Amino acid sequence: MAASPLHPPSPLARVRLEDVVPHDGAAAPAYAHAVGALDASLALRGAAVLELPAADAAVVRCALESTRAFFRGRPAAYLYRAGRTLEDGELSPACMADAFRCLGKAARAALSAMARHLRLRTDVFNHLLDDAPLPVNEVSSSELLVAYSHEQLQSGQTLMGCLRSSMPVVDRGFVTLVASDHPGIEVCDPNGHWYLADGGSGPSDLLLLTGRALSHVTAGLRPISQYRATNENRASLTFRLMPHANAILDCSPILASGHCIRQIYQPVPASQFMDDSCAEVHVVSSHLEKPLESQGNFVSDPSLRSVLSDPLSGAFLEDAMVLQCGHSFGGLMLKKAIEMARCTICNREVDSTSLFPNFALRAVATVVKMEDDRRLFHNAALRKRRKDVTEHVDVPRRTGSSSRVHIYNASIIGGENESVRLSTVSTRVFRLAEVK
Repeated sequence: MAASPLHPPSPLARVRLEDVVPHDGAAAPAYAHAVGALDASLALRGAAVLELPAADAAVVRCALESTRAFFRGRPAAYLYRAGRTLEDGELSPACMADAFRCLGKAARAALSAMARHLRLRTDVFNHLLDDAPLPVNEVSSSELLVAYSHEQLQSGQTLMGCLRSSMPVVDRGFVTLVASDHPGIEVCDPNGHWYLADGGSGPSDLLLLTGRALSHVTAGLRPISQYRATNENRASLTFRLMPHANAILDCSPILASGHCIRQIYQPVPASQFMDDSCAEVHVVSSHLEKPLESQGNFVSDPSLRSVLSDPLSGAFLEDAMVLQCGHSFGGLMLKKAIEMARCTICNREVDSTSLFPNFALRAVATVVKMEDDRRLFHNAALRKRRKDVTEHVDVPRRTGSSSRVHIYNASIIGGENESVRLSTVSTRVFRLAEVK
């Protein structure tokens, strides 16, 4: 589909699927180039485009045409899973099995390419996926959502469990592939800017997005794609490559390859991870549906201290340095990045001679550290005062009513406001002791 003034060309890298399919023997130059371009597009733009070969493109076009014919222009959606037996009277759009195989092959190839760029084996995540082909009488964990009109795609809670049309969406699986007959998906890049991701794309192109499960098993090295639908008059195929129910999502391959692992990325059963992700989506959905004035209590961003501290040692980034890629590190994480000669966020090469201090980040970290230390000192002083008051509370049992004046005088050291508060507490405790 040629680009039009209404749909400008997508800024994403376009990678031929044939170039990223794993193969025996030495890696061809086209493979290395395609893997690098795919990863760079995902890191910088949050998405990429896969170009299907002619045979697969024909299958996708057939599936999209059958989708329009099946729904007859009515907004609707159909969820297809390989291996599931149709119920009595249930109808399915044509070409679903072929489209599922075609998109599943493309999703696995993209996943293996991302593993390769992280210096992992291309099949490192295969044990987390359904067996290929599926065993007899087993239903796939991955799914193919066939929809006409993206309004239904977004609002159908029984099918998607996601947000309304134009609401940001984050998928739970490893990768998501979207094919459609008209552009209409916007993606949010790492800088928070939304752009039309499938402008100029046609049915032979697949929009590649990454999900929560992939981010977890890569310890955050592969960011999560956030997208939304803006065109509701379109037929689409959305394939989600999901972990099988008995899988355990962990980061052991990432750790073995020399990458740093934060403590938040702990091994978790796939079924629990999917349930937790679903609950988080519902929380975000209910928050977005509230009036703007009620959204101030919803906190989803990391704390300032966590942003300004080293994730390995917890120390503030008072020695922060800027890498060539633009990311800043300090402490043990900086040492690790220099030893690996790679950035632990974007995986770009690091030259230790090209580092320079990030004075702005250092200054902010120093100020926050001073404020943190002052708060800790203040809290320690309050605890000491309360301890002194508590020790005087036992005096009424031995000395009688004269202890009331003694307690009040002992609490004056905290200043006027503190003395009033502590004397009030002391008086209440004293009266309780008199009753006893």
